[in-house]
Amino acid sequence: MSQVKIQSALISVFYKDNLAPIIELLKANGVTIYSTGGTQKFIEDQGAKVIPVEDLTSYPSIFGGRVKTLHPKVFGGILHRRDNDGDLAQAKEFEIPSIDLVIVDLYPFEETVASGAAEQDIIEKIDIGGISLIRAAAKNFKDVLIVSSREQYPAVEALLKEKECATDLADRRKFAAEAFDISSHYDSAIFNYFNQQEGLAKFKVSQREGRQLRYGENPHQEGHFYGPLNELFDQLNGKELSYNNLVDIDAAVCLIEEFDSSENAFAILKHTNACGVAIGSDVKDAYLKAFAADTVSAFGGVLVSNQTIDLAAAEELNKLFFEVLIAPGFEPEALDLLKGKKNRILLVKKQNLTAKKQYKSLLNGVIVQDRDLVTDQAVDFKTVTKKQVTEAQKRALVFASKVCKHTKSNTIILATENQMLASGVGQTSRVDALKQAIEKAKSFGFELQGAVMASDAFFPFPDCVEIAHGEGIEAVIQPGGSIKDELSINFCDEHNMAMVFTGTRHFKH
Repeated sequence: MSQVKIQSALISVFYKDNLAPIIELLKANGVTIYSTGGTQKFIEDQGAKVIPVEDLTSYPSIFGGRVKTLHPKVFGGILHRRDNDGDLAQAKEFEIPSIDLVIVDLYPFEETVASGAAEQDIIEKIDIGGISLIRAAAKNFKDVLIVSSREQYPAVEALLKEKECATDLADRRKFAAEAFDISSHYDSAIFNYFNQQEGLAKFKVSQREGRQLRYGENPHQEGHFYGPLNELFDQLNGKELSYNNLVDIDAAVCLIEEFDSSENAFAILKHTNACGVAIGSDVKDAYLKAFAADTVSAFGGVLVSNQTIDLAAAEELNKLFFEVLIAPGFEPEALDLLKGKKNRILLVKKQNLTAKKQYKSLLNGVIVQDRDLVTDQAVDFKTVTKKQVTEAQKRALVFASKVCKHTKSNTIILATENQMLASGVGQTSRVDALKQAIEKAKSFGFELQGAVMASDAFFPFPDCVEIAHGEGIEAVIQPGGSIKDELSINFCDEHNMAMVFTGTRHFKH
């Protein structure tokens, strides 16, 4: 039975907005409608006749509405197979009418959890009848159309208009797939709520929104992004975001969120690593300081600010070819100027990241960890050398540590209190990372005398502080924890350097 003419429908929904046009179509086509409770009243208010589910089942709604539709006459009407003689005979014997269309949504469980409601209120929003009806109708998609979300109402309205209240098998199968997406997402949300307390070693993540990307990391790889990206950003200009854009945007956002909104912070990233970070007197000043750290790598980079982009900053930014610029806002004149390049991606960041976990595919499974939400502060410093750090050095060490935390290991960051001078990134040796940073700083004309050094992990030998001292670096921040910490401490003491331990390692791979 490829095409099915809808002759009867069961409707029971929590959200009734945009349902009226569908009711009007069903009424106009003489469809028998079964319903209950508030939905029944809504349908009757549209001028359509309704058979109460209680009349169909000869059973009232009981237990405060917890049991309304859980009855063989309802589920038999949905599940019996129209091409099976045995099913048809039993339906006739038990006076079970066929139900060709089921419109049901689910109690707002996730919204109730997000509201901070009490547990009893949350539990009451675990839908039982609705989820069962959705699964039943989706299972029997050969005969039944399931509409499982108010988001589908416009498409259903168009379908019923086009096909005069009939559906094809392809229509019903598509809606069935969407129904199982909704039901599985709902169950995952419920499990994850309970598992916050139980801590079962299970992994369930469900994202209902997705987009196909032009390709993955390379053109021969297919790529997708799953998640409500529009909650984070408004895109004001530019081409469609690519896989690599998204990876870099994630790194840029994580880094800029280390800085307070009272600071004019700006960062330039390439392949997820910062090639320039600075705090300035305004956005333009911060950008120019960040750009000075590496005027070569900034080409084609991802730029991020924690302040609204004004015209003065935009005029400087417009001189650079870059892929993406992220900011909490753009002044109109600045936006007009920056939109002059049609492919330039301009994003308004609307909110901070809220995820507490990170996960990625690994081997034949998934690896999960807490996000690194520890930001080293001066109050965390344990001075391990005879020489104390100055207030200016404290600020520089905090700044350098923030950048270091978001740079690929092994990493070394050289900085002042408001500017990254250079980074050594992703080296197999911490010594190599330091040498890379020193060479890079010198190549862009920076004087390292009086600068500070940050390391993402401890120094197993004193070689790094020895090299740093030779370049004029006067203060060091590192986690500490090596069995040979004393070697580095002793060298610093002997050469009038200050060093602080944080006790927190920030590996990033």
